[in-house]
Amino acid sequence: MNTRSATSESPRRGEGTIADAPLVIVTGMSGAGRTTTANVLEDLGWLVVDNLPPQMLEPLAQLRYASMERHPEAAPRRVAVVVDVRSRGWFAHLQEAIDAATARGERPSVLFLDATDEALVRRFESVRRPHPLQGRGRLLDGIQRERSLLLDLRSSADVVIDSSGLNVHQLGAKLTSIFAGDRKVQLRVAVMSFGFKYGLPLDADVVLDMRFLPNPYWVPELKPLNGQDEAVAEYVMQQAGAGEFLDRASALLETMIEGYIREGRRYVTVAIGCTGGKHRSVASAEALSARIGQPEGVDTFIVHRDLGRE
Repeated sequence: MNTRSATSESPRRGEGTIADAPLVIVTGMSGAGRTTTANVLEDLGWLVVDNLPPQMLEPLAQLRYASMERHPEAAPRRVAVVVDVRSRGWFAHLQEAIDAATARGERPSVLFLDATDEALVRRFESVRRPHPLQGRGRLLDGIQRERSLLLDLRSSADVVIDSSGLNVHQLGAKLTSIFAGDRKVQLRVAVMSFGFKYGLPLDADVVLDMRFLPNPYWVPELKPLNGQDEAVAEYVMQQAGAGEFLDRASALLETMIEGYIREGRRYVTVAIGCTGGKHRSVASAEALSARIGQPEGVDTFIVHRDLGRE
């Protein structure tokens, strides 16, 4: 192996961003968006290898470095591999392969795609395909078996994305913000509105609850509108405690953001919820994002998970 390339280009945890990593492992729950992720990375110029047995990670790295040495202008600079339970018994060796790569000084970055059981059942039923681990059991049996197998891998992943409430286009936009952003960005902060009745976002690092404010849903002229409409936003922000709450949340997040950067975190999700994810949470997410702004080295963007879902 070309040790010069292996040590100089491969970031360890806390160095660079996942977008800078020469090798990214895409894994996670079946039906959570691995195919969409592979397509987005291909469109961004990554070489993507789908359903790779974990034992092939080292030969792939050797092939990449040899290609870079012989044809540096044509060799793939960034490679993503999709590794999941479709490889059956081989998948059990994924952590061993990651540990071996780390020992060689070329630790891969891991992107984990997740979703709720409800969302996964709905997706599998819509395409009428069995789960890879379903066997003769129920669809939910296969999902729960896979979730148990992936528990440790999820906890050690560099980035976890919950795609439960995201359509293909929203997931694609979120992935693009991670992999195609400014390389000078040290931390990406997603401010996500959501509805508690649809469940908490699995990838939320911070959760704020706006249900202490009056609900515009019960105001006839505001009910059909959403938090992006000026009338709803004004109504929400005029309520007692709304501005003070968001000011304090912003100040708290500024301190946390500084700590996240010191600890090498690269992606953080701040989830703001209300009952249905249409009025209060949407308006508050927009207002909080404006308060946070774009500090140096931080990219803040908004995702409205459940808007239009009702």
